[in-house]
Amino acid sequence: MVLLNLFKVKELKKKLSVGKRTLFLITTMDLKSFTSAIAQIAEERGILPEKVIETIEMAIAAAYKKEYGKKGQMIKCKLDSESGEAEFWLVKLVVDESMIYSEEELEKLKEKKEEKGPSSAKSSTFALRASADKSAGKEKIRFNPEKDIMLEEAKKIKPKIKVGEELEVSLKPEKDYGRIAAQTAKQVILQKIKETERETIFEEYKTKEGEIVSGIVQRIEGRNVFLDIGRAIGILTKEEQVPGEFYRPGQRLKVYIVKVEQTSKGPVIFLSRAYPKLISKLFELEVPEISSGAVVIRSIAREAGFRTKIAVESKMEGVDPIGSAVGQRGTRVQAVINELGGEKIDIIEYSDDPEKYIANSLSPAKVLEVKRLPKNKALVIVPEDQLSLAIGKEGQNVRLAAKLTGWKIDVKGARAGETESQGEEDKSSSPPFAAARVTEEQEETDKEKKDLKKQAGRKKSEKSLNSKTKNPAPETLFRCGTSPAPCFALVLGLKLIC
Repeated sequence: MVLLNLFKVKELKKKLSVGKRTLFLITTMDLKSFTSAIAQIAEERGILPEKVIETIEMAIAAAYKKEYGKKGQMIKCKLDSESGEAEFWLVKLVVDESMIYSEEELEKLKEKKEEKGPSSAKSSTFALRASADKSAGKEKIRFNPEKDIMLEEAKKIKPKIKVGEELEVSLKPEKDYGRIAAQTAKQVILQKIKETERETIFEEYKTKEGEIVSGIVQRIEGRNVFLDIGRAIGILTKEEQVPGEFYRPGQRLKVYIVKVEQTSKGPVIFLSRAYPKLISKLFELEVPEISSGAVVIRSIAREAGFRTKIAVESKMEGVDPIGSAVGQRGTRVQAVINELGGEKIDIIEYSDDPEKYIANSLSPAKVLEVKRLPKNKALVIVPEDQLSLAIGKEGQNVRLAAKLTGWKIDVKGARAGETESQGEEDKSSSPPFAAARVTEEQEETDKEKKDLKKQAGRKKSEKSLNSKTKNPAPETLFRCGTSPAPCFALVLGLKLIC
């Protein structure tokens, strides 16, 4: 067989390692073991067996060119997997007179080469040939007898061939190859299998963008964390990490695939733990109603590591969206919280009515009334004792509510007496979260009353002080019984007179 004779050299009794499988390229290898080795390589590397065979064909063609071909030739090989025999062809591009440079034009090109330099001349020649291959004869090229063939000569071999097509000329199969040719084939096989594996990994994870995968922390380099996610290594940058979350080697995490990029060193997979859509994907895993489409997550607002608000809506009658997401005794939402390291999650019901939606978004605070203002703004009135709860720690609750709804929200507190009186008047007509209208005039009058009370209090205190200084209190005298001399004392903080 050609493949076995290719490596039939005394100096090359080495083994060719491809992955975990080792191919011993010696004359004792038969076709059956060769095909089984190809199948095992394809399975371990996660590539198709056809790709492995294609790689071997390219390697055999490179060895044939190294041993029997000439510089510039394009040799193609086809391997028969049943018999193990290989066929070879010399590929040439069909051109005519209008596609190639004449002798005068070649002389002009030589002059330009001397002016521009050898490097620019080579690059321009390659660019011309590449453009000619693409445009099928629209650009002129330098005629090379090893790569090109004139149309008249090509028609003698294949009468129906046209300009711009490739002509395949059959070559005589050879069985004896030298050490250098075999080494060339080995390098081609190793390189092409690596390239094919990189392409398959890139295509596989490119389709997984926007999904979550489970990974194991492999190593930590500076601020970046590298995770083993199966066939590839993903990178978790500092910006995509959760504040306050610590990582250790061997730790298993669920991460969100943000994007996949192809580089010269292979595919680079960027992961995230802080992305808001990580929450929705975790709920899809835990809640069957969300994965089936009966319950839909309409919006997500997240401050990673601290708190998250999600708005859910039911698409099916009789299905409670909040109850489905929470689960029996909170088992479903608790599983998501545990995965996120204890991050708080508020689940609210989505509504097409903006006022109701804004009131729900400020949960767990109770809302009395929502006023819609121009420029996508809203004024929310809550009881005085609920004001701090509605705003949240450092404004977190109202900030997340604004992100969730897309409205700019201002929160105001209402007095208890006013809310009770308004609630009694509007109990029959107003909705449960609309009450107690606080007008600007009432606020102004309240402020004026407070100022008047303060001024009156100040005047009273000033009068009392003045009266005390003008008419001091009478002194009560006592005789000291301990001393024979007359001694008088003033009781309760008054001065002692002896």
